[in-house]
Amino acid sequence: MATKIIYFTVNGRPEQAEFPVDCPAQDVKDLFCSAAEAGPHDILKLYNPKGNIINISPRLEPNSPNSCYKLEVVAADCNSEPLGVELAVALGFDLSSMEKRLQGLEKKILIEAGETPAVVYEMKRQVESFREKLESVEHLSWLGLFKELSEGTQKPSPFYHKRSLRKTREECEHVREKFLQMSSLEVSEEVRQYLKTPTFDNWQWEDAEIMVLLQVMYTDLDFIATFNIEPEVLHQFLYEVYKRYNNIPFHNFKHCFCVTQMMYGLIWLTDLKSKIDSIDLLTMLTSAVCHDLDHTGYNNAYQINARTELALRYNDISPLENHHCAVAFEILEKNENNIFRNLTTEQYKRIREGIIKCILATDMTRHNEILNKFKSILPVFDFSNKDHRDVLMMIMIKVSDISNEARPMDVAEPWLDCLLQEFYNQSDMEKLEGLPVTPFMDRDKVTKPSSQTGFIGFVLLPLFIELANLFPCLEQHIIDPVRKALDYYTEMEKALEREKLIRAQSDKAAAAKNKDTTPQNSQNPQKTADSLSEAGNALNPATL
Repeated sequence: MATKIIYFTVNGRPEQAEFPVDCPAQDVKDLFCSAAEAGPHDILKLYNPKGNIINISPRLEPNSPNSCYKLEVVAADCNSEPLGVELAVALGFDLSSMEKRLQGLEKKILIEAGETPAVVYEMKRQVESFREKLESVEHLSWLGLFKELSEGTQKPSPFYHKRSLRKTREECEHVREKFLQMSSLEVSEEVRQYLKTPTFDNWQWEDAEIMVLLQVMYTDLDFIATFNIEPEVLHQFLYEVYKRYNNIPFHNFKHCFCVTQMMYGLIWLTDLKSKIDSIDLLTMLTSAVCHDLDHTGYNNAYQINARTELALRYNDISPLENHHCAVAFEILEKNENNIFRNLTTEQYKRIREGIIKCILATDMTRHNEILNKFKSILPVFDFSNKDHRDVLMMIMIKVSDISNEARPMDVAEPWLDCLLQEFYNQSDMEKLEGLPVTPFMDRDKVTKPSSQTGFIGFVLLPLFIELANLFPCLEQHIIDPVRKALDYYTEMEKALEREKLIRAQSDKAAAAKNKDTTPQNSQNPQKTADSLSEAGNALNPATL
């Protein structure tokens, strides 16, 4: 059986892992977990020699001792040791030591045997079989074993896969359980600093881990202490937000996180903490968290043209953004979710007004209006002026909302694929329903590079440049990467045009060649038809 050998370090200690090339992904993760002596709910990340996070999976590239990967526990349960000590007294032995010993034995078996023994796979198979039997019994769902069940009445997702548009109860509860298990983890300082940068890679983090990182943002901006936000209320708020983002390609919970993380990074990069009040920072971060709640994957143009319930409810005025606001405050209306419940009436009123302004500003039909307003006040911008601050807050969420191209290309490009998938799905639906087709969403007319060159040149860069005029430090962080992205897609567009031209010339040459080699009699259709008719009559038994 072919195997892979991976060399890595844990806390500076050299280690090596060997596993079959077709080893299940979870077994690989368990192996690395054992090597790090990590608990079942700790968060591990693997870094390549360049310092980039890579997936712990069977597809890991084999390396050498000279190009070791680095394994780190980036979030660990600080309460695990005291719990072990406490139980040791009650039970007469140290559970923590026993767990480490078992992990060590498993690791030793894998290293010495070269592969997981067949008996272990058989045990896992039996456990999996037993779990499937349990999951098929609906009344045993309290055991915490989950699977996706079709509820029959749910509306299909607006893109083509088997998941429903809304998250299922089982799906949500599973993520909630994982999040609550992780919520007490102590996230490493290295990750906390990384979280403050526009280069952060969201693709390496699962939904429950993302909720932990959102919790870190509220903590490190001192919102927990300043506004007396109880941890359990923040947990419940983040969970309810997670539930209300739908299973769609782009405007989903990961997009919510990316926008919030960029907002968080901009707050630190521009030192906004020293320039505006904490309550405005809380407004900005929470607006980012809530800005696309319950998005269904169809934009405002579709809502209005299709005369949807949202368009009718909001009189065709920013139907989606109004809906996102309404869902946000529907969540906050419940006391157990209300992270603002310990604020004064005046503070709450200020935050509500600010969140509504910020979320409504993400409607791209208002882009020029807001940008021109910001440009007009830039020469005399005053952080103590409320009107100026309000416009800045709208600009900040706009920048954060469309900031993917400011990220490294290996992070940004998959997001573009997701966005195009959502666009194509909408244009397909518009064609099916006989509605006006949104030009920049039409899969028959739009390519990846053509969708970006105009957008970056005429929307992204002018917006980012104006923000950098107020905060020159942002030039290197968000403008330089966007210029590189524009160059990248411009070159891609040129390459596609060249390929299209070459293909057209090739097709033309092939057509000319076929014309030259066509038999002479085929150039006279009538003569050819007469000949075929005569041959047919000659072979017809009735004429013999």
